[in-house]
Amino acid sequence: MDFAGAYSPDNLKFLLDGLYITLIVAFVSIIFSFVIGCIIGVIRYSKVPVLSPVMFVLVELVRNLPLLLIIFFIRFALPEVGIKMGLITAAIVALTIFEAAMIAEIVRGGLTSVDKGQIEAARSSGLSNIQTLWHIVLPQGLRRMVPPLVSQFISLLKDTSLAVIISLPELMHNANIVIGHEYSYAIPTLLLVAVVYFLVNYLLSVLSRRLETKMV
Repeated sequence: MDFAGAYSPDNLKFLLDGLYITLIVAFVSIIFSFVIGCIIGVIRYSKVPVLSPVMFVLVELVRNLPLLLIIFFIRFALPEVGIKMGLITAAIVALTIFEAAMIAEIVRGGLTSVDKGQIEAARSSGLSNIQTLWHIVLPQGLRRMVPPLVSQFISLLKDTSLAVIISLPELMHNANIVIGHEYSYAIPTLLLVAVVYFLVNYLLSVLSRRLETKMV
């Protein structure tokens, strides 16, 4: 184990570059998957004719496919039909598709958990379906969605490491290169990567608990 060599300035900078790519891919994927997942979840909850069954099929299809397969498909299959993407874009698209399907189910479940009595009371008071959804269902459902949503975001952050398979220069990819240069760097490098992942995910967990407390 060569801690001094593994933690040389050049290696640390290289690993930080990988962390930067990991965070960028995760952040953009979280934003897009959250927006798309919310839209799909609301459509499914509202049982919109035609759209809701279509969304159900798409969500179930994506949820039951391995993320690695989706990454491979986006990166290697789509170019065969003329759709080419860079490494970062391909990773973001694959993660967004996969996570949006998961988030859609979280959103639908959160909305469905709201007491039907409150919905009926809102409707009887003259609120429209959209007004009831916006003022009654969403605020209460969102509180219940926070813990599973944050858990899903943490999973997304960790799932960025799967993009190593397409040589995305993220944290795990760069760690593998450092280890490849000198095998004695393996344990120090992997320990550092583990600490980094833990700290980032722990901070997300703390943030979610504070957000949940404020929303109660």
